[in-house]
Amino acid sequence: MCGIIGIAGRPGSHVSKLLYDGLLVLQHRGQDAAGIVTCDEDHLHLRKSNGLVRDVFRERHMKNLKGSMGIGHVRYPTAGTCSSAEAQPLYVNSPYGITIAHNGNLVNAEQQARQLYNDDLRHVNTSSDSEVLLNVLAHELQKLGKRQLKIEEGLYLDVHQVFKAVREVHYRVSGGYAVIGMINGYGMFAFRDPYGIRPLVFGKCEHADGHTEWAVASESVALDALGFETIRDVAPGECIFISVSGEMYELQCHSSPKLQSCIFEYVYFARPDSIIDGVSVHQARLNMGKLLADKILRMKPDHEIDVVMPIPDSGRYAAIETAARLGVHFREGFVKNRYVGRTFIMPGQAQRQDSVRKKLNPLPNEFAGKNVLLVDDSIVRGNTSKKIVQMARDVGAKKVYFASSAPPLLHPNVYGIDMPARSEYIAHGQSIDEIGEAIGADFLVYQDLDDLISACNNEENRGREFDTSCFTGEYCTGDVSEEYLEMLELQRNDAAKNQTEGNEPEEIDSIDIHNED
Repeated sequence: MCGIIGIAGRPGSHVSKLLYDGLLVLQHRGQDAAGIVTCDEDHLHLRKSNGLVRDVFRERHMKNLKGSMGIGHVRYPTAGTCSSAEAQPLYVNSPYGITIAHNGNLVNAEQQARQLYNDDLRHVNTSSDSEVLLNVLAHELQKLGKRQLKIEEGLYLDVHQVFKAVREVHYRVSGGYAVIGMINGYGMFAFRDPYGIRPLVFGKCEHADGHTEWAVASESVALDALGFETIRDVAPGECIFISVSGEMYELQCHSSPKLQSCIFEYVYFARPDSIIDGVSVHQARLNMGKLLADKILRMKPDHEIDVVMPIPDSGRYAAIETAARLGVHFREGFVKNRYVGRTFIMPGQAQRQDSVRKKLNPLPNEFAGKNVLLVDDSIVRGNTSKKIVQMARDVGAKKVYFASSAPPLLHPNVYGIDMPARSEYIAHGQSIDEIGEAIGADFLVYQDLDDLISACNNEENRGREFDTSCFTGEYCTGDVSEEYLEMLELQRNDAAKNQTEGNEPEEIDSIDIHNED
């Protein structure tokens, strides 16, 4: 999972500070690497490196990132890689000079890389599917030629060429992708895969002088924080283009788009103050808590629960409503160290296990002598859950119940979330009672899938479908083979990821990219 942002500001302005602030807001989506590229007339200025946003960008870097248009990216690795060569934004010089920031994962990247080499005569230098996507887009745009159609003063790129190229991208690549990019000297574009699996939203800021600034981001919260008014989500299959002078164009570039966004955004990844495809993440998590409580009441009407506690932070809102529905106290039982990253997106199991106790510390008075229900967003490998249950027992909990806002995770997410190998899921080959015993809980309850889907809908979106492949194994693109899943198994198991730990991070310092075309 990654976070992306793009801003088209007023001519003569510098958007690097806005991009930096936007990436800070999106930091929860990736803590492995960060990058910004800006466009200053016909120059592109780039800075990217491994690390958090605050560590990658210093004052000297920000001074070099000149320009009124730019894009940014925060990354976490989808197969344990930590090479800065795959940090984004990525750039290709032909045609025009194109740079992109990509969130998602292509399931046919290997086939497309071969086609790029054999048929399109383009070389892909890394194992990044984002580089494949960039080169497919560049090739399709180059095939159309440089038509001298003037769509506004000083701009000779036909915007419909961009839309045609994106249409071809949709039919060549498969997977989940939200993309923001720039064409050097011409403008910024953004598009979303035909299923809208990965989120993307755009907004504007109108100034008294009549000029409109535009912003596109993974989550609406980034637009809110920067003072932009959210307009709407980029539709599945749609492309928008914003010229250097601020004119906005939009076109549906797929013949049969169908919204099927990733439900795990609502469960875990997105910030609660974001709205994705018209649904408040905060409200969705409250709904999860209500429905979870209803299931507990059906299963254990005499539950004897004294207190409900969240596993901070993503379990909090569900826990609030679970407690209210059960009629018991809600209490914060764990203090979170906010300087430890999100354990779900750490690359290796040893690093995740080492982080649990550093990240959470229990408050003994809240547990002593009580029957405690712990609520988390999901259970992946179970090692974290087991440690947390034991912490609760160690500080005096009489009984420890455990609830997951999501159903059992059983299948890989192939569209941009680095879930583990199938064999490493705790739910793999085990019953719910066996999982409860494995994590040491006195009682374990999972959310039902139908309830989760209901929780993530609202009155305006009632009946909408989601990508729920990590629970069901049904992949909406329809082309995920067993061979592909076996390949992911080899890439994503912890033995493979642990081989990458300890590597010294590379760094790509601020550089200028000048397109002579």
